[in-house]
Amino acid sequence: MISTNDFKTGVTVEIDGDAWQVVEFQHVKPGKGAAFVRAKMRNLCTGAVVERTFNAAERLPKAIVERKDMQYLYEADGTYVFMDNETYDQIELNKDQLGNAINFLKENMDVKIISFKERILGVELPNTVELTVVETEPGIKGDTATGGSKNAKMDTGYVVKVPLFINEGDVLQIDTRTGDYIARA
Repeated sequence: MISTNDFKTGVTVEIDGDAWQVVEFQHVKPGKGAAFVRAKMRNLCTGAVVERTFNAAERLPKAIVERKDMQYLYEADGTYVFMDNETYDQIELNKDQLGNAINFLKENMDVKIISFKERILGVELPNTVELTVVETEPGIKGDTATGGSKNAKMDTGYVVKVPLFINEGDVLQIDTRTGDYIARA
């Protein structure tokens, strides 16, 4: 059990059989009446974000969300196959379960599969990945790092804005949380 007074960003609690993660929270102590906690929460099962109000010191069961190390193997007909690093069992996920993660998945990449009560919620990627540019306009001599940007298609099919000096074949670091270009690898 966890008290609403102990809410922190990222804490997961169980409400009505679903796992909810605290996105933002605020302790409110009005001049009159009892204190309460206002929290913006994301349903980890559906992805919905709602704002809820709890009484101060209300206790909620902690959601046990499992993170299992797995390796991405391959994609076949819209099905993505992952292998458990310990037991070598394989599981298959579809595009809906992966969400934006499909933009950054490369074969043999280590990821964490997130599950709640034996139900797979999604994939947790490393913070950065290295992807290769397969298509972009050529860089021109004199282009600088601060002088604008252009689109570049990566080897996973993801399109990202990059500086003008980036060329096809360059390996780039991409932030998986924001999808932004960080640097050349």
